Amino acid sequence: MASSPPWMPSDGGHDNKRHAPATLRNRDAIAVVLAEWLPATGTVLEVASGSGEHVVHFAAAFPALDWQPSDPDPAALVSIAAWSGEAGLANIASPLALDAAAADWPIDRADAILCINMVHISPWATTLGLLAGAARLLAPGAPLILYGPYVEPDVPTAESNLAFDTSLRARDPAWGLRDTDAVKAAAADAGLTFTERRAMPANNLMLLFRCT
Repeated sequence: MASSPPWMPSDGGHDNKRHAPATLRNRDAIAVVLAEWLPATGTVLEVASGSGEHVVHFAAAFPALDWQPSDPDPAALVSIAAWSGEAGLANIASPLALDAAAADWPIDRADAILCINMVHISPWATTLGLLAGAARLLAPGAPLILYGPYVEPDVPTAESNLAFDTSLRARDPAWGLRDTDAVKAAAADAGLTFTERRAMPANNLMLLFRCT
């Protein structure tokens, strides 16, 4: 199955709630892995929450966790608030305006950080900022969880992912599928230890890092 085109809040939607079609296809598979990797209680910071559909689904699936959505895009923040308000779940906080590439984040701690489909649709500096921010916020042993398509050394890249990478770079030369070894090396430099790789449907991966 080919990867979906990147979705951005500015791509449009109805009223304040935006819809990212991929969320309906991947949220259950992601939740299965989150059940293994997330702590039992605490605050999960979602970086680049996009439409807000994922955080609503996960907050319902993991009611013992407090969910903090965030995004740098004002349209996304409006959408997140709309989806969260409609869901009426007490364990979803108001969305934060958070740019992962920034040196300062509007939150000073989290028990876990989740980032879905951001690394390939943002400049490399944003991934470096995400890793640095995770190292600042997380206690030793706490997880940073990434989901999305990647390129892996010594693993053939699916033709659909190669085509997706080409389309991403045509849209913005600073975007594109990242090499997992490059992400692991940058994470180690930031003080994070790579722990596990999980293959996911539609040629995606989940990568688990823990703060050291």
